[in-house]
Amino acid sequence: MATAGRAWRVAVLLSPWRLRAPCRAYGAAAGGGGGGGGGRRLLLGAAFALGGGTGLYLAAQHRLREHSAAELLAGDLQLTLYQYKTCPFCSKVRAFLDYHGLPYEIVEVNPIMRKEIKFSSYRKVPILLANAGSTLQLNDSSVIISAIKTYLISKRNSLEEIVSFYPPMKTVTDQGKEVFEYGNKYWLMLDEKETKRVYPVKEVRVEEMKWRKWADDWLVHLISPNVYRTPREAFASFDYIVREGKFGTVEGFFAKYMGAIAMFFISKRLKKRHHLRDDVRQDLYEAVDEWVKAIGKHRLFMGGNQPNLADLAVYGVLRVMEGLEAFDDMMVHTKIQPWYQRMEEVIQKAEVAV
Repeated sequence: MATAGRAWRVAVLLSPWRLRAPCRAYGAAAGGGGGGGGGRRLLLGAAFALGGGTGLYLAAQHRLREHSAAELLAGDLQLTLYQYKTCPFCSKVRAFLDYHGLPYEIVEVNPIMRKEIKFSSYRKVPILLANAGSTLQLNDSSVIISAIKTYLISKRNSLEEIVSFYPPMKTVTDQGKEVFEYGNKYWLMLDEKETKRVYPVKEVRVEEMKWRKWADDWLVHLISPNVYRTPREAFASFDYIVREGKFGTVEGFFAKYMGAIAMFFISKRLKKRHHLRDDVRQDLYEAVDEWVKAIGKHRLFMGGNQPNLADLAVYGVLRVMEGLEAFDDMMVHTKIQPWYQRMEEVIQKAEVAV
């Protein structure tokens, strides 16, 4: 019974797409709002029309230099990622590290016992240990990405100093639970000169931050209701979770069958909580088409000729559905496929280069 009880805990707390960010055990959460407004879209469109093309060119040139900088820094930066493979927030971090050519070790965490992260009072994943002279622990996927990205760009501060710019703030949820939030986690800590080099047009920075937040606050909430939409899909999802995760034989058996049943019913509650339609596929389709529309017809990526942090975040979240019915349906019924395939290609090229 103890094992069965633990497996039920996996289903409820540790589901791979449970939407508490970052992942407690195959899950993720979010806070805040997301999306944009027609006025801001108009402003951004005007910005691109009135010199945005030059800005995008300069940004692309900077990203080429950035990759060279990453290669130089990689030898001095030893990274270890503690993760659940099927967690969308862990996937975001992997996409970022892979694209920037940063080598790292992976420690797959057992979602029931979590012995691999017993060293940490922070009991969620992803956790990134970064050694650039001394070992630092970085928590929260967006903080990890922003801090490491700042380190790759700015030569003024050590990684330890950069991490100190993202202090955790303790808040209490409506349910009375204490949680830690990072109010500035979508900001890169750059000086004025560095900011202009990375974001030649102010609206480019605003756009990137907006869609990074959208990925955390909205897109990720669509994953669980879609991959657990029916009993059959729920069983397929947990079969994938158990195969890719770090489970014992008995743990895996109970997690697969009890977890699938539990998450089928929990996904219905999540659908209600996030005000999704009865056919949750339509919310997923609408969201990814909104993303494609934001990129527009004249950009390969939101970052222009190369992905930016928003591209990597959205790709990382969507990637955890690969191999599942929800992913296949999304590819058929939306316009996401060309962008998604471009993302796969640039990340694979970066991995090969390393």
